[in-house]
Amino acid sequence: MATTKKYSTDVAIIGGGAAGICAALDAHAAGAKTLVFEKRSEPGGAAIISGGGCCMAGTPLQEKLGIKDSPDLAFDDWMKWGGPTADQEWARFYLEGTRHDLFGWAEKHGVVWVDAKPQEGNSVVRWQRAEKSGFGLMTALIASYQKKDGQIIPDSEITTLTQDKTGRVTGFVGHNSKTGDKIEVTAKAVVVAPGGFNSNVEMVKQYKPELKNERVLEGSGFGSTGDGHRMITKAGGIVTHMDHVWFYVYATPDYRYPDHKRGLVFRLAPGNIYINAQGKRFHNEALSGGNSASPAILAQKPPYAWAVVDRPMIAKIEISDPYYKHEDTPLRDKIEELFENSPFIKTASTLDELAQKMGVDKKTFLDTVARYNKAFDDKLAKDPEFGKPLGASKKFDTAPYYAIQIFPLARKNFGGVKTDKQCRVVDKHYEPIPGLYAAGEVAGMAGGHINGRAGLEGTMLGPSLFSGRVAGSWAAHAAGHGKGFVGKPHRE
Repeated sequence: MATTKKYSTDVAIIGGGAAGICAALDAHAAGAKTLVFEKRSEPGGAAIISGGGCCMAGTPLQEKLGIKDSPDLAFDDWMKWGGPTADQEWARFYLEGTRHDLFGWAEKHGVVWVDAKPQEGNSVVRWQRAEKSGFGLMTALIASYQKKDGQIIPDSEITTLTQDKTGRVTGFVGHNSKTGDKIEVTAKAVVVAPGGFNSNVEMVKQYKPELKNERVLEGSGFGSTGDGHRMITKAGGIVTHMDHVWFYVYATPDYRYPDHKRGLVFRLAPGNIYINAQGKRFHNEALSGGNSASPAILAQKPPYAWAVVDRPMIAKIEISDPYYKHEDTPLRDKIEELFENSPFIKTASTLDELAQKMGVDKKTFLDTVARYNKAFDDKLAKDPEFGKPLGASKKFDTAPYYAIQIFPLARKNFGGVKTDKQCRVVDKHYEPIPGLYAAGEVAGMAGGHINGRAGLEGTMLGPSLFSGRVAGSWAAHAAGHGKGFVGKPHRE
């Protein structure tokens, strides 16, 4: 028989991902009692399956690698890439905080920053990765919180925020998804950080109606289904820039799910070429990001493609999904299982046979591959059709050949709940709703739309961590603990 579990705390946090755990750490550091309510059985959210990289400017790691960077340079890149809808105030706030209040702060909680790599749109290398990627980052932060006796209550399906007669948020209600027990929480302040809505394709298409009749894959954390947006708007908060959805295209349906809605992101296959339904290449595959490859594939008729590889090209391929990894180590047997069993991956001993299985025009496809191969025979540095650098690639000459069917995958929402710089949720009058804070992807990573229409990569995870800290600090302050967020901006 189901019962009611009642909890009372200073700061109650919905969501145990990047923003939620960081909010809990800073609220706890301020002296507030905290409780984290996580929808899934294990915390980590979308961050724990991510690449674990953050866009940070002027860090010790960059200096060690001889990379000269600054918040000013990063800000210029950010605004050029994200466009006029990027939130300048939040972007500046975040970038000036990355050296001390993200990079340095995370180190104090056990995170080890190990390397950096270039990403599209950045004038210098500033995407910096944690050891063991998103898994290593989140397990370190979660462990740090739990060492401080921080509590994470799993399987918590939170449905409604509670408010008093003045409109102040006083807690929330929900239920345990396994036991059915009702959950009632009272708190002096609430931080909503359950992630975005990109694992809810219907909601994605609501805000991207042009994709209504197209196949779009779910690509965020399993719990990122828009719960936070619904709760906050019901409580009087507003959302903004909800059509700013960030798509990846190096993704194929997860065949293990009968509805094939969920996508698997694959990386480290630089030799692949993209082939559309007509059998043609249409893009420089070295530009695989959300601001380059995604628009290119969305422009195809229909909007999907095949990523074609041969056997040596998949030697280092990784699948960003816990089933295909042990911590940060790819499980090769599982990856082989995917290639052998997925109906969305075609295998053939010849390119002629592969064209037939892909359902594309054979002559067009073979001519396309022949032209690509000729660039290697001619020892060219770039392929002449689309300018793809060929240094990390090879010609197609080693069977078996594979064609991975790829579709747009909704990875992040760059719009979300509108907040001020204290992460207080604002209402339609742009006034804060007392007791209510939001951070991470539910708030478009930070503030509502920090990125604008495009992100430099690492501008999703980084701002989610940072805004979580801001929200937790100010929520603790509202509950009578600490001075709010007191950062150490890195300025020149």
